[in-house]
This record gives sequence, structure tokens and C-alpha cells, in this order.
Amino acid sequence: MSTSVPTGATDAAKTFLLTGIGELTTNVAADGDPCGTVHDAAVLVRNGRIAWTGRATDASEALASGAEPGVRIVNAGGRAVIPGFVDSHTHLIFGGDRAEEFTARMAGERYAAGGIRTTVAATRAATDDHLRARLAALVAECRAQGTTTLEVKTGYGLDVETEARLARLAAEVTDEVTFLGAHVVAPDHAGSADEYVDLVVGDMLRAVSSHVRWIDAFCEEGAFTADQCRRVLEAGRAAGLGIRVHGNQLGFGEGVRLAVALGAAAVDHCTFLTDDDVIALAGSDTVATLLPGVEFSTRQPYPDARRLRDAGVTVALASDCNPGSSFTSSLPFVIALAVREMGMTPAEAVWAATAGGARALRRTDVGTIAPGTRADLVLLDAPSRVHLAYRPGVPLVRRVWKDGEELPTAATP
Repeated sequence: MSTSVPTGATDAAKTFLLTGIGELTTNVAADGDPCGTVHDAAVLVRNGRIAWTGRATDASEALASGAEPGVRIVNAGGRAVIPGFVDSHTHLIFGGDRAEEFTARMAGERYAAGGIRTTVAATRAATDDHLRARLAALVAECRAQGTTTLEVKTGYGLDVETEARLARLAAEVTDEVTFLGAHVVAPDHAGSADEYVDLVVGDMLRAVSSHVRWIDAFCEEGAFTADQCRRVLEAGRAAGLGIRVHGNQLGFGEGVRLAVALGAAAVDHCTFLTDDDVIALAGSDTVATLLPGVEFSTRQPYPDARRLRDAGVTVALASDCNPGSSFTSSLPFVIALAVREMGMTPAEAVWAATAGGARALRRTDVGTIAPGTRADLVLLDAPSRVHLAYRPGVPLVRRVWKDGEELPTAATP
């Protein structure tokens, strides 16, 4: 598994040979291995992109010795390297805290979507500077744990002014911004969900559209009906946005089938699925994004990833980092939960948190390590990716590169 090394001018800061890799996960399927595993491997990065991958012994003598101008050598010391994690579902921009709600759930209270309104009040009251600082801290937290691509949703403003603020601030940290005005009915529109949907598809959508790539809707009892969600999603599509759906989190419902019917890139949660839901997903390009941090934090049943994968459904894993139902930014933790609780193998879970997340965002430049893709790399302080599940809670992310540039981690001196 190697390709020719292109020549040309280099950006020395983002050009290097990463060699001495004990186990390289490329996610370029080969010989029945979807992870495209290469042992005793090397990766050449040039100008922030992957230029070559293969066996370390196949790298040229010039590269191995560092004699080629502009190429420095980084030795992995036999450790594992994986693609940067792609977190395709987060709610990183918000005000306030819901630790008391978490405490109540751990004491036996049932989770319901209505707690979102608590965060809405705190977010509306927060200044831009406060929201920006908190968002930056959470993004840094994600990066330090190996997440190099992330999606950020609005949805904690639920009025025109605040949703526009959230979209604008989120766009400062990622190109993958999702408009989630249809999160729940805003407190000041509690008497009429349909009138609130009028606002979402009208003034609110117009106010955010220049800052967002996606539109999302929460199709669930306590949030919005399938008809209301269809109206929101079709309005977003007419405005040039891609479609995502929150669905089938709290019970059986129409979210999955709505997502498939509209050609959504992903439907997220997928906790309660009928056989027809699974068949619909398997026959579509819609990714099922599973969010086990939610089940950990709400004590709901975990999704059945094994059932989905065995049916041929593309599965992604994401954090759903939010203050109410899953306040974790750690995809290594999510991987461990998926292996322990959802029937996934370590290889499947790592693929779902990298290549699966990329598919959920319809990205081909991240989630894999192949010539031409972005040099988003994670060096684990472990000999294989299995250790992400085998050693849960241990900070195994040693070094992280995004577009060939090294980022700070907990292990950074």
C-alpha cells in the first residue's frame, strides 16, 4: 500500500515523514480490512496533506535519512497512528450549566427534551465574548483528545437574534455549522408550535443562512412532529443547506424514515428502531450516527450498533457534547462505550469515529490517511487502536496534527 511521492515546493512547518509507526490505520480498505491497517509503517506529509503512505522500509533512503530538503523525521517509536477523529454531532456553543439536572437523573428522574429550555435562557443572557471564550475552551478540549474535524450546532437561542449570534460564532471555529432552530419550541412560543416553525423557516433561517452549511430538526415527542420537521428541512434545502436529523432518541418515531426520504446526510441517535427503520437505512446513503455518551448520561438503553452494521448500515460515532444529556467531548470515551455497550469491535468503533464521521458530514478529505487527504493524524501512546477501548479513561492521545500542524495535547510538554 504505497504510492509515488509528489515533488514540489514544501511548507517546512507542515512537511515531515512520520515513521516508526507500529500500526497505521488508514481507513483505505484493503484485503477485507476496512481499516486498511499497515504495520511497521510511515506517512509522508507535504504542505499539510498526505503525500504517501506505506511500509517504513519502502520510504526512500533520502526521506528516511532526512536528506531531502524541507523534510524532517518524526519517529513514532512503534506507537499506533490513526486519522484524526471526526465528531459530526456537537452542541458546543451555549451558556450555563445543567449539573443539577444530571444529579437528578442519577437519582432516578427521567430524561426529557424540555431541559433544553434551561440552557436557552442562559445562552440568551450570555455575551458574545463569554460564548466565544467557552466555545474556544471546548474546541481546545476536543483537539487535545484527537478530534480534528467537528460539527457545531446552534439551537440554544431559539430566537432570531441569538440563533444568528450562535451561527456566526460557531463559524469562527468550523466550516461544519448546523442550524438547529427546530431544537424545541421556544419558551416564548410555547402556545403554538406551528407559529414557531413559521419563525424558523422565515426570519430565523434568513438570519443564519450565510454562516451555516446544514439544517437539522429534532423529530421527537416533546419537540417537533414529522410534518413540522419536514417543513423545516425542506426550507433549509431550498436555501442550499444540507439536511441532518435528530431522530428516534426517546422512543419509536418517524425521524429515521423522514431522514431517509429527504436524503439526509445523517440521522442521529437511532436508539429506538423498528425493522423497517433499519431496512430503510440500509437501502440509503443516510448515515446512522450513534451517540452513546447520551445513554451513559441519561441511563436510556444503548443503540444496537451490531444490528445496524450487520444490516449494512453505515454507522458513525459522535460525542453529542452538550450541557444536558452528554457533557463529554471525548471520542476515545465514546469508542470505549461503543465497544463495551453497543456490540462494536474496536476496529469498527475507530472507523465509525473517523471515516464514519466523515461520511456523516459528506467529507472525503478527512477521516482517512491517503494521498491527497488532509494530514489530520493522531499518535496514540499505545501499540494499537484497540487500546482506546482496552484502556478506557486513560489519556492515550500523545500527539495530534491538523492539516500537518501539530496541536497541543495533554501529553504536550
